[in-house]
Amino acid sequence: MGEGEEKNTEEIWLQLRPVEPLPSQCCGSGCSPCVFDLYHRDLERWKAAQTSNDRSLLSGKQSQSCSTKLRPETFLAFHICGVEKLTKDTYLVRFILPANSQLGLHPGQHLVLRGVVDGLEIQRAYTPISPATAEGYFDVLIKCYQTGLMSRYVESWRTGDMAFWRGPFGGFLYEPNKYGELLMLAAGTGLAPMVPILQSITDNADDETFVTLVSCFKTFEGIYLKTFLQEQAGFWNVRTFFVLSQETSPELLPWSYREKTYFGRLGQELVDELVSRCRRKPFALVCGSPEFTKDMARCLLSAGLMEDSFFLF
Repeated sequence: MGEGEEKNTEEIWLQLRPVEPLPSQCCGSGCSPCVFDLYHRDLERWKAAQTSNDRSLLSGKQSQSCSTKLRPETFLAFHICGVEKLTKDTYLVRFILPANSQLGLHPGQHLVLRGVVDGLEIQRAYTPISPATAEGYFDVLIKCYQTGLMSRYVESWRTGDMAFWRGPFGGFLYEPNKYGELLMLAAGTGLAPMVPILQSITDNADDETFVTLVSCFKTFEGIYLKTFLQEQAGFWNVRTFFVLSQETSPELLPWSYREKTYFGRLGQELVDELVSRCRRKPFALVCGSPEFTKDMARCLLSAGLMEDSFFLF
């Protein structure tokens, strides 16, 4: 092999070398495999192919899949069939599934969304809120932030657009009747993983798990999914409570909310009360901002729950 040909070969191999992900491409949710896991897998495949000078060994590397079955390693394309603005910064987005198929997630599992903004690839984790048994579609609750890159991407969506997802991920797999009572503590869109778990319980006549759901929002107007939550509260084994940090007067709330709404922030005193009012020994589920999750873990421990008696999404 001549010097020029050898140089060209080296350049080709360099072009085929996997590109290390940027920090923005990691959603930070502990997914397995993470984008960095996939990068190291592809890098090892690239090294082996280069050593044996066999480019066919790279054929297993792909960034998205033509399959219709979800896989954690590859992205699948889904068309958007509806975008509903729930609040000034929160959207309910519906995606189409082919041939009335099901998404295949267990209640509480999440997906990772890939977006590109200004040439920068980003990935974030979101939990579908549609029932696990939903056929032909899945719904995702997404909150947008003024300075968020993914928010810019999501706010550009229109009906008919395509988005890429991979998964499923998640360390909590709900099993009917495994727990006496679930104490769900959610802040804002942290409500998302609670919704399919709650619905799976109330849809199953044989599941006698008690549920206490506590949803934290700034204002009454900012509460998501009011109709769904009111319907769920009608089941014999479900109680719903709300904590509103920027409301102060129960007289301004509808009658049906006054007795189950607290004002201020969810702190130690209220967590103690909620745990003590559980009808059976509770297992707690917590989802919200990192600060909220950290605070709730501390409060639950102080309330007498052991570390193996709660799960932090």
